[in-house]
Amino acid sequence: MPFTHLLLALAVVFIWGTNFVVIKWGLAEFPPFLFAALRFLLCVVPWIAFIRKPAVSWGKLAAFGLLLGLGQFGLLYWAMQRDISPGLASLLIQTQVFFTIGMAIVLQGERLGPPQIAAMSLAIAGIAIIGWHAVSDGASITLLGLALVLCGAAAWACANFVARRAGKVNALAFIVWASPFAVPPLFILAFVVHGTDGVTHALANATFAGWAAVAWQAIGNTLFGYGAWNWLMARHPAATVTPSALLVPIFGMSASAWLLGEPLQGWKLAAAALVIAGLALNLYGGKLASLISRRPASV
Repeated sequence: MPFTHLLLALAVVFIWGTNFVVIKWGLAEFPPFLFAALRFLLCVVPWIAFIRKPAVSWGKLAAFGLLLGLGQFGLLYWAMQRDISPGLASLLIQTQVFFTIGMAIVLQGERLGPPQIAAMSLAIAGIAIIGWHAVSDGASITLLGLALVLCGAAAWACANFVARRAGKVNALAFIVWASPFAVPPLFILAFVVHGTDGVTHALANATFAGWAAVAWQAIGNTLFGYGAWNWLMARHPAATVTPSALLVPIFGMSASAWLLGEPLQGWKLAAAALVIAGLALNLYGGKLASLISRRPASV
């Protein structure tokens, strides 16, 4: 990969990681479902007028939009309002990888190899540490926050499954045209859960910083992030590009500690090490096993 392309990949994962801090800033001014609705609204307007609809059925677009909007981000924002710190959220949401593997086993009959079993065991151990501290102190995460983010990760995995069924399409166009299906239900939930007064008060009193957080969710994190990532994936093998995504929770936890003062206790670092090790093993384990099996036996 050329150095400039490597810098672009690092810029994308830096944006995706630090975005959890931006989410926390946005939630200080907008209630969760309203914040999510505004995010997806800005993914639609005005971009849908300039980006051609991908060759995908309306059903797949609707399923992807609902899973991403209501499922992943609706639940993530709800949890991040008061039940999980941004650093832990950036880590736990990456478990979507293992939910995706589970769906492939159930729906496509795939079998787990030893590297995948080991990878999932490491990640589960990391989640168990987080769950223990959710029960024992609840300062950085509550059981509700843990459940919501894991459900959000599962919804993301389902969205990935829909995207794979859609075939090779432009990821940016896919997101832009799927986003309209997330907007109405998110606005409805915003009025039902937060009330008309809560929604109107937030809209009337939002500051420039609040609106900037909304714009960054749509333009920086989604349109630029996924557009640049798709551009890189079209020019390089997936094995060259995807390893950089392992930096997302590292950037997320570091940014939360630096900008929000989130403490990084030993148990958080241990849990992060286990989950990231599981993600890395899932990514490289198959190649490592293949290399070992091809290695000639010593005489």
